[in-house]
Amino acid sequence: PSPRCALSVSPQLQHPSAEVREYACASISKLLQQKHVIPAFVQRDVVRCLGPLLMDHSLAVRETAAGALRNLSACGGFDVCDDMVTNDIMTPLVALLKECSTGLDANQLSPKKCRGMNKNYIEDIANEAINLLWNIWQVLECNNTALYIFNKEGCLEAVLHCMKKFATNVDLAISVANCLQAVTEDNPDLLSSFNTSAQQILETVMLCPESTMKHILLRTLIAGTIWNIKDTIPPGSLGSTVNAILKIFSESLAIDAGETIIRMSEAEKNRLKVTVEAETEENMSDTTENCVLSEDDNMEEIPKGKLRRENDVSDLLPSDKWELKEVTALLTAQQTALEIIVNMCCSEDPSDDEWEELSSSDESDLFMENSYNEGSGLLLSPLCLSDEVNSAFLNNLIPKKILEKTAFPNSVALDICMHNPSWKPLIKKLNAVQCRALTCLQSILLVSDVDCLGGASALQSLAQHVSQLIFSKTELPTDTDFLEAVTSALRALLQTMASKNISQCMTPEQLLALCEAGIQSSNASVRVNMVSILGISGSVLAKGQDTAETLKMIGKFLLEVAMKESSLVVAGEALDALFDVFADGKEAEKAALQIKLLPTLKEFQPVFRMRIRKEGKGQYSTDQLCVLDNVKMNLRRFIAYQETLGKTPT
Repeated sequence: PSPRCALSVSPQLQHPSAEVREYACASISKLLQQKHVIPAFVQRDVVRCLGPLLMDHSLAVRETAAGALRNLSACGGFDVCDDMVTNDIMTPLVALLKECSTGLDANQLSPKKCRGMNKNYIEDIANEAINLLWNIWQVLECNNTALYIFNKEGCLEAVLHCMKKFATNVDLAISVANCLQAVTEDNPDLLSSFNTSAQQILETVMLCPESTMKHILLRTLIAGTIWNIKDTIPPGSLGSTVNAILKIFSESLAIDAGETIIRMSEAEKNRLKVTVEAETEENMSDTTENCVLSEDDNMEEIPKGKLRRENDVSDLLPSDKWELKEVTALLTAQQTALEIIVNMCCSEDPSDDEWEELSSSDESDLFMENSYNEGSGLLLSPLCLSDEVNSAFLNNLIPKKILEKTAFPNSVALDICMHNPSWKPLIKKLNAVQCRALTCLQSILLVSDVDCLGGASALQSLAQHVSQLIFSKTELPTDTDFLEAVTSALRALLQTMASKNISQCMTPEQLLALCEAGIQSSNASVRVNMVSILGISGSVLAKGQDTAETLKMIGKFLLEVAMKESSLVVAGEALDALFDVFADGKEAEKAALQIKLLPTLKEFQPVFRMRIRKEGKGQYSTDQLCVLDNVKMNLRRFIAYQETLGKTPT
């Protein structure tokens, strides 16, 4: 479609016929899924045209208008969403949410059938509206205007009322849970609205016993919301609440996604086979009984290819997609759980009393089903109170379930996804789960005590596992997300091992080969990790004997990166690594002399200072500039230190 479509369709939004308005909204909704037509619709002020239709007298128009705006928010990006808020989309959206909340109990059904069932317009409109709100919130990252309106206009009550339908409409509940997790993050002004009644709604959902993948996703999202509002929970209840959250994450991560894909794919094949056979029988029946069937026009039509199953959630989903949706829900739940764990690692510490109650809770035993990971040899510690309460919490988040997620996805499952166009998008989700697990592992390593991690042997086994992820193929992986995650985990692991004088399982030659390949990455974070890894390894080698030759290779590599790297952040990290490697030790002094480290750095110092002055402003954040200033100061000090050694070549 061309941008001219906007000219032809937009005027129909004002048509006196509700059916025409509905058709226009549906047409725009479909067109807006193609990004290249969005500018034309924005120029035609589509937001101002669609906004009032959220309160149209026709429920069908409301639903299609909300769907069109939802697609616009999902595909338009930051500028479009910002324009939506500027054009006051929040006013009709809030009004719509409140009307939906009021109308949910009315159970307004359409006389038309949808997948063999009566269509509930109010719930479907609410689903579109809440997804629109969630999209705006995600893209704009807590826009002040949207934030203020949501907090002050009582939106939370309306959204929570929709959550009460979770037992009969899990899709609506998931939409609400996604929205709640987003709006409660870094939103302290909203906390006062979470009264006892609101918390009871969340608790009821979190404790629902249904075992479908969609319900697992729902519980995971609600657990994330409860973590966001933990400051509203009485100190005496926080321990049991956190343990309930951990139990939900454990439930999600315990499921093998690869095996689930294999099982669901087989289930899909079997169901479709039965469907084909049923259609064949139905067609044969139509041939002989067509006159009988046509006599009763009021007979309920059973859609072709659909086998009705009592109390089966798949009956509410498209007949050829429910298995795929279940797997998608599982992978989303696992990714969400891992992301929340990372956030937990970075959160503020609760009080000692809270952790005392948490550590004594019986539910902690439920989460730590096994105290030993046979696969990696990693000992798993139960929750225990320590001086660093955050570390004590993280000790409970190192079960084998998280470590297993760092492995490459099941090859059979990948093959299934690769050869099924509908399932192919799952490959990206499988890889995302692995990356989040590696990031989670990195966060845990940065804040946990070595003994609680299982000691030296456990860390060595873990290092071997991570190195196998990197060296499992002849060439370095090209996926930058994976490469950043795995090198970040390796960096944190090697740093932890070095700080405790634990011998590393990777040879200097392996690390050099890794860094030489990784420094070519287009991702600056990967390059930072590479030079940092080499710096950690070099600082360990500098304490040994007969390591000067290896230190020379490391020093030359880091010098070249510092002088030739296009990113100042990476260059600064390379200099920091040099300071660590050549800070002390006879072998380091010997290697420094042979590579002429001091004169090279003295010559490079004014160049580095000039680069910071010229390139710093506008290209780097305030935090990055502070780090670079520290590197510049440390470079001056390191040169002075090297000069005091009296090793300057004549």
